[in-house]
Amino acid sequence: MTTFLKGHGTENDFVIIPDPENAIALSPATVAVLCDRRAGIGADGVLHVVRTAAHPEVRHLAAEAEWFMDYRNGDGSIAEMCGNGVRVFARYLQHAGHVTEGDLAVATRGGVKTVHIDKEGLITVGMGKAVLPAGPEADVTVTVDDRTWPATNVNMGNPHAVAFVDDLAHAGRLLDPPPFAPANAYPQGVNVEFVVDRGPQHVAMRVHERGSGETRSCGTGACAVAVATARRDGLDPAATGVPATYEIDLPGGRLTITERPDGEIEMTGPAVIVAEGELDADWFAALETVNP
Repeated sequence: MTTFLKGHGTENDFVIIPDPENAIALSPATVAVLCDRRAGIGADGVLHVVRTAAHPEVRHLAAEAEWFMDYRNGDGSIAEMCGNGVRVFARYLQHAGHVTEGDLAVATRGGVKTVHIDKEGLITVGMGKAVLPAGPEADVTVTVDDRTWPATNVNMGNPHAVAFVDDLAHAGRLLDPPPFAPANAYPQGVNVEFVVDRGPQHVAMRVHERGSGETRSCGTGACAVAVATARRDGLDPAATGVPATYEIDLPGGRLTITERPDGEIEMTGPAVIVAEGELDADWFAALETVNP
């Protein structure tokens, strides 16, 4: 029988598949069925938990991190990083007894991420540095219906377009990817964030995650929003030597994002394991047969 767990970070939810020796071949179609909220368990994505040394993509990182977050979007596609996913991944490792409170490292396709589990249950993830492309790549727009906004191009290991709007309802349903321009700005697709102000260094956002549609929360998206908002507000920790911290309200809860003077970004928020069980052997075997 294949064990699974279900968890969420600010309601960005995941099916967790423990597979230390990388023995389970998860095809894109199988992942999509697992994430289907009617035909499967239901989630925004899958956290495939593998020992770094057992996965050929990241075996070279085994000396830096014991565990690899092999993350898949809800449609089965592979993503470089998922900020909420890293927190839930760390909570699973704690739940399973692999780690305790304190610091750990997690390998991802976006590099090795540093994680801290505090005594109050919050988890802080070192998300790396944001890249804000210069030149023509910096000038992008996003469109919903008959409205078009300029957007800030931010890369957090995965691509983001951050648009400031007057009302979050202007983002529409966000089931389909909002069109962007120029067409070559994001050749692999993009996560699009719509942002409104709530107070000093406090904003709210909605997000379309490529491969998943609108989600209740997006960790890398919240980081991209914090950086884009800081620059809009004239704050650049690298220039001032003063960290910039923003509270980011998402439909699923609140994240705290801090950009340090060295450019490193830290994200703090909750992560919860809500269920554990076993996939029906015949059902899962049929999935693997139909979707090799």
